[in-house]
Amino acid sequence: SFKVVDVMITNFHLPRSTLLMLVSAFAGRDKILETYELAVREGYRFYSFGDAMLIL
Repeated sequence: SFKVVDVMITNFHLPRSTLLMLVSAFAGRDKILETYELAVREGYRFYSFGDAMLIL
């Protein structure tokens, strides 16, 4: 039997990365771009040692 996730905890990934594509496929490209714009304005840190986000 298959199981489906409906939430994700992840980092803020670098632009043009496959991980960013994965997150966009999960939550929707427009919503992720809005979230990343807010993260940049608020000074969040990106990549492996940066901040994390919970996608609901």
